[in-house]
Amino acid sequence: MSNSPNYLKLNTWNRRQFLTWGLTGLGMTVGATILGTRLRQKSALVQIPPLPEETALADNDFNPMTLLRDFDYGTLKEENGRKIREFEVTANSSTLQLNSAITFVSWNLNNRVPGPTLRAKEGEFIRLIFHNQDGHSHSLHFHGTHPVEMDGVEPIRHGKTFVYEFEAKPYGVHPYHCHIAPVTRHISKGLYGLLIVDPPQPRLPADEMVLVMGGYDINNDEHNELYAFNGIPNYYRDRPIPIYQNQLVRLYLLNMIEFDSAVTFHIHANMFQVYRTGRTMTPDEETDVITMGTAERHILEFAYPYPGRYMFHPHQDIIAENGCMGFFEVIPA
Repeated sequence: MSNSPNYLKLNTWNRRQFLTWGLTGLGMTVGATILGTRLRQKSALVQIPPLPEETALADNDFNPMTLLRDFDYGTLKEENGRKIREFEVTANSSTLQLNSAITFVSWNLNNRVPGPTLRAKEGEFIRLIFHNQDGHSHSLHFHGTHPVEMDGVEPIRHGKTFVYEFEAKPYGVHPYHCHIAPVTRHISKGLYGLLIVDPPQPRLPADEMVLVMGGYDINNDEHNELYAFNGIPNYYRDRPIPIYQNQLVRLYLLNMIEFDSAVTFHIHANMFQVYRTGRTMTPDEETDVITMGTAERHILEFAYPYPGRYMFHPHQDIIAENGCMGFFEVIPA
């Protein structure tokens, strides 16, 4: 699931062809400059530290440290000359161990919160086979562009299967979630995830990871008592995310916190480039705090120049103090 497909590999250049083109068409100086840039890009290696040995909470079916970089590319098929990426998910209920004292019955996909991070390339055809094994009716509503019959607002009853089919467009970062009323309850119970539609030309190599912010209404009073990145409160506070010094990090960030109208995201001791909704190939702005409403999402890029342990969190302190807190552990290059 985590292996990159061929379309994410860097384009390769024929050195002799490039030199011929560059020296005759643009002149030696310009050609040599571009050649150097392209060769540096081609030779760039993405450094990803090994996972810490102790990363899992007992009694949970998923590991937030693994979820960070777990991209589901599905199964690529070809039918009538058209590329189809086929995914399969199952809705069910399972109990999450949120901390040493609190458990929570979640509604989820594939026994994890958030659901799998689905990934396709713009223009491919997506086929998602949705099984509902939960005791409640559910659906999957995708953001992005698709026909009305694929909008995911019709309930899929217990024991039934529905196949969603649509073209992956436009490129960007799109949440998906259950859209059965009360939608707030279905989302806050854990039925949400992220679809990444990659652009036709790949972005530069980077250490890519996903952070999804969620909230837990433990006592059904329509207020969140706990918050989390990738499902488990304070997981990355207690188990910092290792990254390498000077390594470009590309963060796919989604806010799926219900009951709070908006939250911010902030990293310490650094700035990040913002690609709003993942819809641009050049950054829209540079900042160290960004405000996001529910279902809002962006791509953030940054690299830490100095080793050390750096905090990240929403700047609403009550949310950070109740679980939405983490650290990057920057390892010397």
